[in-house]
Amino acid sequence: METLFSPVILFFVLGALAAFARSDLAFPEPMSKALSLYLMCAIGLKGGILVAGNGFTIDLLLAATAGLVLSCLIPVGAFAVLRSFGRLDSTNAAAVAAHYGSVSVVTFIAGNQILTDSGMPPAGYMIAVLALMETPAIIVGLFLARGGNGMKMQSGQELMRETLLNGSVVLLTGSFIIGLVIGKEGFEPIAPVFETGFNGLLCLFLLDMGLIAARRISHARSLTARLVLLAIIFPIVNGTIGCIVGAMIGLDVGTTTALAILAASASYIAVPAAMRLALPKADAGLYLSLSLAVTFPFNITIGIPLYTQLAKLMV
Repeated sequence: METLFSPVILFFVLGALAAFARSDLAFPEPMSKALSLYLMCAIGLKGGILVAGNGFTIDLLLAATAGLVLSCLIPVGAFAVLRSFGRLDSTNAAAVAAHYGSVSVVTFIAGNQILTDSGMPPAGYMIAVLALMETPAIIVGLFLARGGNGMKMQSGQELMRETLLNGSVVLLTGSFIIGLVIGKEGFEPIAPVFETGFNGLLCLFLLDMGLIAARRISHARSLTARLVLLAIIFPIVNGTIGCIVGAMIGLDVGTTTALAILAASASYIAVPAAMRLALPKADAGLYLSLSLAVTFPFNITIGIPLYTQLAKLMV
């Protein structure tokens, strides 16, 4: 109940309710982008600083390996289910599967803050795991699409450029490296900007995300009941697998929950950008609606508390 009634979740619910009620509440696009950049920069810095203080450990190696394996295997299972139960063609099934194998930065940031406020902060190296999990699912999704219908895709060089130089990947990775370099002492002069105001700005960002998610699902035309059901089942199954893996490799409760959140989340920033380039025939409205309008709200309101309780039972 403490997690469900955290300010982060309540602001997201407020945004969703305002959108469903057709309120004219809205954030200017430049403000939304600025908040997004700020949050990714702040979380990257904090992760790098924590790793700089604790050093590179066996837990980091194990978590990174687990994240990479999950990012490669989740799209394969999702693709099979989307083709059979979801009744999607190969191209759309592969595009959607890639979203579920990759990660949602915002879901992770929200979960990280909720866990920290609850006295279970995840290890700082999970930022590195998040960055590692962005790309493999995209590559696997494209292989699945090619295997399904032999389609011709954009060159590998273009795809890797679009993926690796995506803004969220660059900012998270770069901020993490800066945190490693400057350490705790170097962070102190800028701490008032990136630490003191973090919670309040995160609440504003989640308010905006609630508005966007609710409005997108209200206008989604390609969603079916089967696909909406899968968009809820996928995070539950993947999050449970993340909890099991985290417990098996000996992570603490907060870090196990963070791994579960990463496994359960679905990308709606990095992967859509890559899919637009590599699979232009895939239905962008479909994969964005599933990841942003269904899975993201589920994870923010129900998923994070669920994965936290599962991690407490398993660790």
